[in-house]
Amino acid sequence: MAQPLPPQNVRPQDRPPVQLAAMVVAAVFLVVGIAGFIPGLTTEYDGMTFAGHESTAMLLGVFHVSILHNIVHLLFGVAGLAMARTAAGAAAFLVGGGVIYLVLWIYGLVIDHDSAANFVPVNTADNWLHLALGVGMVGLGLALGRRRASISDAKI
Repeated sequence: MAQPLPPQNVRPQDRPPVQLAAMVVAAVFLVVGIAGFIPGLTTEYDGMTFAGHESTAMLLGVFHVSILHNIVHLLFGVAGLAMARTAAGAAAFLVGGGVIYLVLWIYGLVIDHDSAANFVPVNTADNWLHLALGVGMVGLGLALGRRRASISDAKI
């Protein structure tokens, strides 16, 4: 059975922690997606391509980005905010998104960064960030999702 949508006037402190965590993570993805399109925050901005390892643009001078890479961050942020409307959706975003980032980490380890397989594109810094995001998101989703479930069980 679907959970009802929370009232629009719910204060942030009244939301379950898993929802707050998902909202913060989603907001960070939105900020990163926007930052990837801002010259200065993104070095070698003129070298940004739609996709592929040929893009020379680097967010904060460290993370390889392209138009596609930035769009993926924006879409991930929008999806996270939409899913954070319920505690179950928030937990699913954190765990599912974390698993996606762990898969991206493995993908970044096994591909040749100078090949067509690196279409997003990723570099070593992205790989380490994907590992940290994956572990962090899964950990948050499991810990806070479990906390939500134990609180609900205690109220019954």
